Amino acid sequence: MYLEFYGLSEPPFSITPDPRFVFLSERHRDALAHLLFGIGQGGGGGFVLLTGEVGTGKTTLSRLLLEQLPDNTRVALVLNPRVSALELLETICEELQIDLNHNPPATHRSANQASDQDNSTPRTPPKHSSSTKVLIDALNTYLLDAYANGLRVVVVIDEAQNLSVDALEQVRLLTNLETDTQKLLQIVLLGQPELRTMLAREELRQLSQRITARFHLTPLEPQETGEYLRHRYRVAGGQRFPWTAKALRKIHSRSGGVPRLINIIAERTLLAGYARDMPVLDEQVVGTAADEALPARSYASARIPPWRWLAGAATMLALLLLIWLRWPTPTAAPAATASAASTNAPVTQPTSSTVVALDATGLAVRLRTEPASPRAAWQRLLQLWGLPASSITVDDAGSCTAVTDDVHCTAGNTTLDRLLALDRPMLLPLSSGDAQTWGVLLGADARRARIGLHSGVVDVERGALQSVWDGRYFALWRGPKALTQSLWPGATGPGVVWLRQRLDLPSEPARYDEALRQAVGAFQRARGLQEDRVAGPETLIALADNTTGPRLIRELR
Repeated sequence: MYLEFYGLSEPPFSITPDPRFVFLSERHRDALAHLLFGIGQGGGGGFVLLTGEVGTGKTTLSRLLLEQLPDNTRVALVLNPRVSALELLETICEELQIDLNHNPPATHRSANQASDQDNSTPRTPPKHSSSTKVLIDALNTYLLDAYANGLRVVVVIDEAQNLSVDALEQVRLLTNLETDTQKLLQIVLLGQPELRTMLAREELRQLSQRITARFHLTPLEPQETGEYLRHRYRVAGGQRFPWTAKALRKIHSRSGGVPRLINIIAERTLLAGYARDMPVLDEQVVGTAADEALPARSYASARIPPWRWLAGAATMLALLLLIWLRWPTPTAAPAATASAASTNAPVTQPTSSTVVALDATGLAVRLRTEPASPRAAWQRLLQLWGLPASSITVDDAGSCTAVTDDVHCTAGNTTLDRLLALDRPMLLPLSSGDAQTWGVLLGADARRARIGLHSGVVDVERGALQSVWDGRYFALWRGPKALTQSLWPGATGPGVVWLRQRLDLPSEPARYDEALRQAVGAFQRARGLQEDRVAGPETLIALADNTTGPRLIRELR
């Protein structure tokens, strides 16, 4: 109906997957690289985990993953995991085309064939009367044969949050299939955020410990939403992009940045624009289309962050002005440094000649030559923020105390993925044997991390970093003085008012009530943070990420 009116050759926003329309944001590229690394050299057998909200693109990434796996990879793709443990084993054997009577060599199915199988090839399904032992013995024989022929075997389970605890335990036991030197099976779990909650259960701790790579896929940012719409519109043959800038912001706020909801709203907007003879689509028609296309308040209730980027702009500007008026002007920092710190720019990218690439052994040797005192590392972090040394005091254990009202020192214990989600340089205690030192996390991509040491900047594999880092971190960030302490349900005061405004809730009541608790939990889910619904240090840092300060480097070169 609307195609000719807008100069399109085909519908641009169908929710049916089409490789031509795939748009990979920075997060999607990171997630794909993370999966490839986990399955390849970083996996070593065990589990790779990808989680994300409904509609954020997990299934699309799994299809891209299958296309990019090496030819020597054999894949079992499980699309319906709501089965018993025995039925799951049967499905895996069926996907790998294992004949339970004859067990043919593992040469049947490549990764590229996993998503486009030749229907002309007869398949012998497993016997449904088979026992668990028969199935596992057959699978083990298949894996040993594949290993002898230089093949890798991968099981990809989509919608893994639907697996029962018994099925998850059976999947874990499959990773016990191994030779003296190598695991025989790599398992990829794709699921909604509930999967992370499941894996945190006490009875599944053994499985959780075997996850070698994790990534949480978050919705698109406002700018990425516009890029996503333009990409799909251009692929469909569109020449003149019809949405105004305000309309794009409206689409983002109503969809929460979730690609599937973006498609639904954009499609309905084109229909509405055609019906009203509107070559240019504004925010009013977007709002009307979203009201018609989405269930009531779905954009606020479907576990998508309830805050919207531009809602309450006047209130936020007033608050930021108040904060700015209260911030003292650093007198000890050079003018050039202070200017650099006033933007949300990434950490300055060192030239390739100044960065040394180290393997795990080289990193361990390097750490033994570094000083044990944390003061030099803290000085590097202060310089990145454009702050004078007088802003904090540091003790020998690495902890800092803020002197300036708007500066906050934070310490905690977390995973590397959660640190990367905060997108701030962090101070990390590092140790190799008896040697202990300090480094500053400057950036990371899917494979490597960049660390600033006293003697220079090094790039290391993420696994190598985690072998010398125990999960502790120390951070520096800026925000209102009222945020010195974590905020808990039941709290009151100016810090709670700031928190409510950041999450687009009314300032009154100025209390950490149930609505605020739910909003904090939704924000934590969206950002890949621990969902405890408490505004602790990591959550406060993430909420304050529109303020000034350095960012992590995302493209290491």
